[in-house]
Amino acid sequence: MTARRRQLLAALAAWPLLARADALDDALAALQRRWRPSLAWRPDPAWRTEALATARRLVLLPGDDGSAFATEVLGEQDRGGHTAQALTLRGALGDRVPALYLRPKGDGPHPAVVVMHDHGARFDIGKEKLVRPLTASPSAEAWVQRYYGGTFVGDTLADAGFAVLAIDALGWGERGRPGFARDDQQALANHLMQLGHSWAGLIASDDLRSHRWLRERPEVDAKRVAVLGFSMGALRAWQLAAVCEDVSACVAAHWMCTREGLLRAGEHTLQGQSAFSMAHPGLAAVLDHPDVAALIAPRPLLLFGSPDDKLFPWDAAQAAWSQLGRAWRQHGADSRLTTQATAGGHRFDVEQQQAATHWLRRAA
Repeated sequence: MTARRRQLLAALAAWPLLARADALDDALAALQRRWRPSLAWRPDPAWRTEALATARRLVLLPGDDGSAFATEVLGEQDRGGHTAQALTLRGALGDRVPALYLRPKGDGPHPAVVVMHDHGARFDIGKEKLVRPLTASPSAEAWVQRYYGGTFVGDTLADAGFAVLAIDALGWGERGRPGFARDDQQALANHLMQLGHSWAGLIASDDLRSHRWLRERPEVDAKRVAVLGFSMGALRAWQLAAVCEDVSACVAAHWMCTREGLLRAGEHTLQGQSAFSMAHPGLAAVLDHPDVAALIAPRPLLLFGSPDDKLFPWDAAQAAWSQLGRAWRQHGADSRLTTQATAGGHRFDVEQQQAATHWLRRAA
């Protein structure tokens, strides 16, 4: 058989598969062209009422039932200006949620921040990406060197006088399993879906409960409890601020973009796996990402983004910022929305942390 004939036969054999692939791509492209969120932001009070109720219903699954936390303190460490505690709280599923809590010394009530860890496809650590653990962790040290300029942002905030709480999201740190890796995420998400749950919804629900835990602390000023996160943690931060009006202010570093920008060919959202932890079933049909974040207005919001970020197309990030500006202008609160472009791509370095801390002192 000649080489040419072999090539021809191979092409004929593959033709049905290629045709189906083209049909699939064409169908997805057509669906994407028609996509319009049915509750896109509009400047009237009726929009906010409907959008808030819809976002709460679709994001907070199962939500917070108001049950007690049954807090257990597992360890404590004096860190000079503040005390660090390792503890567990009862989560949205009734399970034990490991947490690190930093309590400033001196008389309160103190302002406070729930800090939310990133994804990073690194699952052996979670809360330790933001708060120095009570025992040495080479993994955490290496992670903060890579993405946080070598600084634990939670400890920086505690030294500035904030009470700080960080929890493990489901699947990370002590809520994971040995060897859990990128390709295990789909199995986890599917397992939860088969039981009537959403992975992203459970993460959001635990975040909601952690914010209530912090507000209920006697040493904390319940009216000054902000949220802060980087990467997936930024999404967790702005979505919680959107659906929970008790969040006083929000810092979201390097996760804000139009959905269109994340659905372009080659973007990481379309590669599956990690997307399951941040995708709420049904939400995209009604609200784009900036539509959800617009629910924060007129409370203070600080967004960081970078033209060098390979995960979020810069034009789509800027488009989201521009859309958000309309919501704050509607309230006459332009100064409460702050956007800051940074160099260096997808990282939350010491300079950004210092800017966020300074901003929170005034805003939270």
